Amino acid sequence: MMNHSPGHPDLERLAQLALDGVHRAYPYHLSHVMHGMENIESPSDVNPVFYGCFDWHSAVHGHWLLAYTLRHCVGSRFAQRCQESLEQSFTQEAIEVETEYLQRHPAFERPYGLAWLLMLAAELDQHDLPDARRWRELIRPLEDSAAANLMAWLPKLTHPVRSGTHPQTAFALSLVWDWAQQVNHPDMKSLIMERSSTFYGNDHDYALHLEPSGEDFLSASLGSASLMTRVLDSKDFTRWLDQAMPGLGRDFIFTPATCPDRSDGRLTHLDGLNLSRSWMLQDILHAIDGQDERQQAIHDSMMSHRVAGLDSVTSEHYEGSHWLGTFAAWMHHRS
Repeated sequence: MMNHSPGHPDLERLAQLALDGVHRAYPYHLSHVMHGMENIESPSDVNPVFYGCFDWHSAVHGHWLLAYTLRHCVGSRFAQRCQESLEQSFTQEAIEVETEYLQRHPAFERPYGLAWLLMLAAELDQHDLPDARRWRELIRPLEDSAAANLMAWLPKLTHPVRSGTHPQTAFALSLVWDWAQQVNHPDMKSLIMERSSTFYGNDHDYALHLEPSGEDFLSASLGSASLMTRVLDSKDFTRWLDQAMPGLGRDFIFTPATCPDRSDGRLTHLDGLNLSRSWMLQDILHAIDGQDERQQAIHDSMMSHRVAGLDSVTSEHYEGSHWLGTFAAWMHHRS
């Protein structure tokens, strides 16, 4: 487990990847719907806070990683660098533009990017530093817009998206649940409870052997399980697990995926899959009884995914480095 002491090199190594990206404008994938002629010269014209890290959602969770590192390594020289980078990003004018953008484009980055934005707010909500408290208040209108967009959309979603990439419903709901817990938002928690039961409560016999797809960075089955560990007590979750994944830890176990080309931004998703599987398997371990017969097999699978995932987190290829640091840090955050 990562030791979050001041100046800890492991967390600093991961956060360095975010520092390298959050204010790097290019390459960038701009996801923007144009309703007419617009004069856009650079991504920062559209999104003046989250214009780095190749895309909006990666920029958002890159800022989460910097805020997380600042809190856990407070007092170190590296934390000071994180603080300076966040101060550069969080200006009143830029946040107002971002907020207005979410209000004009309610489907933008829904649900993945919006969920990470709420996690950024939840992280700043835990800070004691005066600057962090100020940033937390600055982004509150942006946070409110993201939450409103999700709350307006979720009741209209008739079926969950079970993909292994950004549109996955379960992973986003897990992040949003964690935010709602931190900021005490009972309406969002109630909505997620209802949606989780409706979407996943009657699931059974997942085809685990069909995972992963070739560009997954999330497991559809484990994503659902990770969410259900949040909304069900241990007894009810164990009953759900027996129904949804009866073979997990018995006659089936996940093995780490191998990325064939880390310079390919879509294929390197498989490195992120190893990291996300690790924390989702850990969520299952924490939810089931310590004497459950599946504990050892699931634990071994979790550890093999953790090792494979961490080995892939390097600065060699920007295709992976702009986001994998966050997934590695999130794995330890869930520990």
